[in-house]
Amino acid sequence: MAVALRNILRVDQVLTEAEELERYSHDDAEWAEYALPLAVVLAESNDDVSRVVKLAAKAGIHVIARGAGTGLSGGANATALSVILSLERMTAVTEINAAERYVVAQAGVLNNDLREAVAEEGLWYPPDPASHRISTIGGNAATNAGGLCCVKYGVTRDYVLGMTVVLADGEIVSLGHRTAKGVTGYDLAGLMVGSEGTLGIITELTLRLLPLAGREQRAVIGYFPSLQTAGDAVADVSRAGIIPSALELIDSMCLKAVDEWQGLGLPENADTLLLATVDETGDTGSALADRIAEIFAAAGSLDVRRGADGSGEGSEIDDLFLARRLAYPALERLGPVLTEDVCVPRGAVPEMLRRIQATAAEHDVVIANIAHAGDGNLHPLIIATEGDDDVKVRAKAAFDQIIRDCLDLGGTVSGEHGVGLLKLDGARDELGPRVLDLHRAIKAAVDPNGILNPGKAF
Repeated sequence: MAVALRNILRVDQVLTEAEELERYSHDDAEWAEYALPLAVVLAESNDDVSRVVKLAAKAGIHVIARGAGTGLSGGANATALSVILSLERMTAVTEINAAERYVVAQAGVLNNDLREAVAEEGLWYPPDPASHRISTIGGNAATNAGGLCCVKYGVTRDYVLGMTVVLADGEIVSLGHRTAKGVTGYDLAGLMVGSEGTLGIITELTLRLLPLAGREQRAVIGYFPSLQTAGDAVADVSRAGIIPSALELIDSMCLKAVDEWQGLGLPENADTLLLATVDETGDTGSALADRIAEIFAAAGSLDVRRGADGSGEGSEIDDLFLARRLAYPALERLGPVLTEDVCVPRGAVPEMLRRIQATAAEHDVVIANIAHAGDGNLHPLIIATEGDDDVKVRAKAAFDQIIRDCLDLGGTVSGEHGVGLLKLDGARDELGPRVLDLHRAIKAAVDPNGILNPGKAF
């Protein structure tokens, strides 16, 4: 296969060394299975992707698209007889249209690079996953990633106007539109978002933007004695009808791990922190921040602190939000991490957090907690000791129990990381036989030979 690939691409675009195959064979989900691919292709254009897919389809070889490899569900893991197709070299921002407020960019553009590029034109791309500095917008679209501000501003799908996609037969198509409205035909672009590369390979995205100006950030930090009291505060904020621009949760285990790594001098006097922001301007923003502070105090916060945008790099509030973004890589330094991504109704957050703690005790495992708490998207992080097979068994049992509890509370098994390989059983339980049949029918219609990322997503 490598020889055939080199016949249609430059030699430096096809990797076959054992070390390179290993490096590209899996994403950041340490517990998900993978195989070594036959080769890794570094695509640089739509035509590159098309040629590779056509060749693979003719040879009966699977194609697994990959961005930066920051996924946490095994969605980009290689399978037997597969080629990894990396889009990391496709990094052009080809158009920023300030008048119509959209940007066109290739799939390999890093999320933060896109945000900085449009900011120069006075525009804002809201989706900001914690991995925004290292994850690509193509990968964000493939999993429908969210982020810290999605509680108010939505997830990736809410900003996708259109895209270029390479289909399973290698044909290149354009989906969606560049207008503010558009309902011609089925929403095939929307279908591609979150499909984890199983229906087509997204090579370019047209993304809706918002004005950068007109927001005034105010932060409210609550220091809570327990996960449950913090969960109560989250539910109370929702019941009050307040939509913060962010409402994040981070527990003391995560804070300690980040502090030991980064030396930020983070607080040690709370079990769990809630990090809230509102971005309404003037008196309205001040009143909302006051109300959130009152709710935190009434729910049992030991201390409530306030800050404003521009409080200065290195300030306590800035450091706390940085700690939230760094929590996962900090915990990875302690051992293999099995990452959950469940999402429950906001009113069920306190009960779900209680069940997570009970699950940790029942299975004798360590579970740290971070969350996009404002929209009920919880990320329990189950930490195992390297080389300890017994704790891995217990961790997997805890992982499965958390999924069962999530579904019991009316939740979904993946809020933003995707199903990949790790959540297949949970996805089947959630979707049920008839809906699974619909998924299979759609997959068969656009990829009848099962070329694209087989065995993932459902």
